[in-house]
Amino acid sequence: MASKKNGTTYIGVTSDLFARVWQHKNKTYKGFSAKYDVNILVYYEEYGRIEDAINREKQLKGWSRKKKTDLIEKDNYNWEDLSLEWYV
Repeated sequence: MASKKNGTTYIGVTSDLFARVWQHKNKTYKGFSAKYDVNILVYYEEYGRIEDAINREKQLKGWSRKKKTDLIEKDNYNWEDLSLEWYV
């Protein structure tokens, strides 16, 4: 999740991406993502096992900002909202 292109980013794990993105967009939790307006889905990966997803989350959180940006921009150069039409 991001606030804008090259803006604040947030990495997390969820078992329900649709619902979690909705929570970010509607600021249902008054934490980091609400404070920094992090509500654009710019990248995601799917895993069959939660343990694998958690391990990947930890790995990504250890990366430099440049490496995370490169990962996003590999498939989403303009940081477009991948969930834009989910809630129409």
